[in-house]
Amino acid sequence: MAGDHAPGGLTSAQERQVAVDLFNQVWELLEMQGRTPDLDDRMVHCAHASRYHWGVVGEPLQLVVGEWQCSRVYAVLGRAEPSLHHARRSLEICDEAGIAGWPRASALEALARAHAVAGDLNAAALAAARARGEAAGIDDEDDLQVFERDMASLPFDLGKG
Repeated sequence: MAGDHAPGGLTSAQERQVAVDLFNQVWELLEMQGRTPDLDDRMVHCAHASRYHWGVVGEPLQLVVGEWQCSRVYAVLGRAEPSLHHARRSLEICDEAGIAGWPRASALEALARAHAVAGDLNAAALAAARARGEAAGIDDEDDLQVFERDMASLPFDLGKG
């Protein structure tokens, strides 16, 4: 994990830059209208590659966000099982590292989204309510706006509080 050396001998700075660049590429692909199946595949691969590179040089926060992004990608693609897996990992890392506030609220938002994709609206509603409760601890206004935007995009009005 953090501190390990990746194949290819990248420096820590290079690892970080690759992780950031891949993360940003995922967002470009998520926002793209009319993605092709090849671009969907690229989005999955970039999300996992970004998370991998953060696993080499990142702290728990980056791991939480990386797992969250993988979950989002799979939710957008309608793939419930991997979306649930990565949402749960994001939440587990929060628990292991004692991370609260925005990252934990976002992990719960991902769990709500993944349950909705799986068709379990009761579990989705419960996770959304837990996310809203956790959001009370978000102090940063920008983080709160990102969280609110993500919650508003939940299917079936789950994000309405």
